[in-house]
Amino acid sequence: MKTKLITLTICTLAAVTTAIAQPSMQPDLLYSNRFSLLFGLQQPLVLGGGNVEVNYFTKRMSFDYSHGFSLDLPVAGAFKDNRLALHLPYTTGFGIGYRFTSFFDVRFEPKLHSWEVYADNAEQSLANRVAAFRTITLGIGAYYRYMPFKNSTSPVLQGITTSSSIRWWQNVSSSQANDTFSYTNKATGRTEQLDVPNIGIANTPLIVNIAVGYTFGGK
Repeated sequence: MKTKLITLTICTLAAVTTAIAQPSMQPDLLYSNRFSLLFGLQQPLVLGGGNVEVNYFTKRMSFDYSHGFSLDLPVAGAFKDNRLALHLPYTTGFGIGYRFTSFFDVRFEPKLHSWEVYADNAEQSLANRVAAFRTITLGIGAYYRYMPFKNSTSPVLQGITTSSSIRWWQNVSSSQANDTFSYTNKATGRTEQLDVPNIGIANTPLIVNIAVGYTFGGK
């Protein structure tokens, strides 16, 4: 899992860095008034779940809604020390952004995340669940879309789309008092108190991903 995550991170960083370095193309010249339907790769390949995203682009703005489901996050820090497992039944929200070029935009992203915490190596059942709560994040994301067949003579191939992203989703609220939760560690018999986790890599707000899908309509 760590190897897959590192590889995906490197690919995403490379793609977005290349996008920023490319010459600017005015967003009103290409691919406005279009919808994209995308599916994240990190979620099924690394996290054991799925993610679907719908985008709409005007000449200058981008709008999206995304929904992830059944995600098992790698643990780090205190969660790893306490041998806990983190499961997200869903993570959902929207984004509103500005298009700097035809293919590069930056978005403001409020998100809601549902968490379940389980004893490690235990079946994810109610009996083994030690905590359940929700968090809200506010963040920013940089996105680069690539349409490898945009100049193809085949209308079917023209819409194939990839989207590479780097996002920073900061916790701003949770359903837990003081953004912490407590549970009794059965192995040690001690009551442990932990901060609610972050959604990103190694319990940080940093997220990278590559999505694939299709763009429809518009000019």
